[in-house]
Amino acid sequence: MIRTALSLALLAAVPLAHAAPDLTTVSERSGFQATGRYDEVIRLCADFQKAYPKAVRCFEFGRTPEGRPMLALAVSKSGALTAEGAKKKNIPVLLVQGGIHAGEIDGKDAGFLALRRALEGKILPGALDRQVLLFVPVFNVDGHERFGPNNRPNQRGPVEMGWRVTAQNYNLNRDYVKADAPEMQAMLALVNGWDPLAYIDLHVTDGAKFEPDVSIQVEPVHGGDAALREAGTALRDNVIGDLRKQGSDPKHFYISFAKTDEPQSGFVDEMSTARFSTGYFYLRNRFGMLVETHSWKDYPTRVKITYNTIVSLMDQVATHGAGWRKTALAADARAAALAGQDFPLSYKTTDKVQTIDFRGYEYKRVPSDVSGGTWTQYDETKPQLWQVPLREEIVPDLTIKAPGGGYIVPAAQAAIVGAKLTQHGVSFKVLAAAPGKVEVEAFRATKTKLTPQSFEGHQMLAVDGAWSAEAREVGKGALFVPIAQPKARLVMTMLEPRSVDSLLAWGMFTPAFERKEYMEEYVAEEVAREQLKDPAVAAAFRDRLDNDADFAKSPRARLDFFARRHASWDERLNLYPVYRTAQKF
Repeated sequence: MIRTALSLALLAAVPLAHAAPDLTTVSERSGFQATGRYDEVIRLCADFQKAYPKAVRCFEFGRTPEGRPMLALAVSKSGALTAEGAKKKNIPVLLVQGGIHAGEIDGKDAGFLALRRALEGKILPGALDRQVLLFVPVFNVDGHERFGPNNRPNQRGPVEMGWRVTAQNYNLNRDYVKADAPEMQAMLALVNGWDPLAYIDLHVTDGAKFEPDVSIQVEPVHGGDAALREAGTALRDNVIGDLRKQGSDPKHFYISFAKTDEPQSGFVDEMSTARFSTGYFYLRNRFGMLVETHSWKDYPTRVKITYNTIVSLMDQVATHGAGWRKTALAADARAAALAGQDFPLSYKTTDKVQTIDFRGYEYKRVPSDVSGGTWTQYDETKPQLWQVPLREEIVPDLTIKAPGGGYIVPAAQAAIVGAKLTQHGVSFKVLAAAPGKVEVEAFRATKTKLTPQSFEGHQMLAVDGAWSAEAREVGKGALFVPIAQPKARLVMTMLEPRSVDSLLAWGMFTPAFERKEYMEEYVAEEVAREQLKDPAVAAAFRDRLDNDADFAKSPRARLDFFARRHASWDERLNLYPVYRTAQKF
């Protein structure tokens, strides 16, 4: 078992010996074998405020669908216990969030322990004078209360834990952009209010059996503002360095095999998209960190590692937070000047491979008489150094030019799009008067593809096509979403149709790509004969017959050739109902 400066025995013993009983957790009192129910969070939140009224504020920031309070603790010795106070004092905010997947609950118990020891002055003296720690013990509260011993079959402890998804069956770590879940809407409101410099998302990974115990991933590192990428890399590397000093073997990539259950396939690092926390916050010019302890480490070990991570983060923000906050605010200004510049809409991992040493266990892959497939059997009594491939070079994939002015959302779509932009704190203007015909870029899809199965309650839509110059009528009540704002990257991610996490991709505009009006065959036959009098149409029809066998064999396609040329054809079919504009309104 990995040893750290803070031993498991000390972790279990210190709270009983030195802390008030009402500030300890079920986890501590059980020797980190169990975790408490949500009523413990409610009690501890209130009791921390009672014990430290000048340094802790317990508050509710939302209600779950099942009516439970979503609680946060604002902790600081600076006197800034409100969002307004933190902004007035120009002090960095560190948001630490546990239990987004409520079966992965290490963050709740580790966070309360780190919080108490910092308030007692036993660790990081002076750190809370230079930051606000915003601690959300459990994000997915309803999932937390779907409590049981068998919710995580490939995880060692605690003895009982919560459930991965919400009561409405949403996976919150797929919801950051679409924000369907009431819990996510509450979290975004919290983030909009407090503007945390760093958002820390505490998890426990699934996966194979090996020795490394945690992965630390940060953005911006691969994308986003250049200066902020340097700071993000420093944040990641500093935390990894601190964890190594504590005896951990942290990795900077997600520790999941390139091919499921095949150790020799190695690892592929990837850039998360905006549905995930680490793919979302860099678009706001802030740090997002994904912490994944390893599920096959026991619960005391995982809580200890998460505790060490939180302590390191508090130390990093106390030491560097003021400077990093200046860098983030400068990145806001640079983002507001992105008009006309290149913006990577997606990223890819190249085929560049390096071989790394990775501490695993002896294993064998044998035929399974149960599944009929291959079964990987690990022997944890026999550590083994694997040499495996790692692909970690991440580069832009699809790059676009930011619009010169911004985006226009026609009035018909304004209410639904405006509500979504508001949830993210994106600025926009409602046009009080109709500007009439406006020169814009319009996107027309040449190909559309819906996923056959729903994902997170949506049929995902992918489109091919291009922007081209058109003059479109814009009416009163349309929205103008300027590119000249700090969240310009988020605006483009949400409104560019080929973004994998755009509002289009999540199905908000799917009706625009559905054909609603048809021409009866007998009418189309008459229309066709009239159109064939035009030599150009006749030549195009003959060319299509000669060169497209599928077209030639399909009566429907042949008649559709003429229907599309008729004045009754819906010119809005496959027209994306959001425009780009060089103008500013």
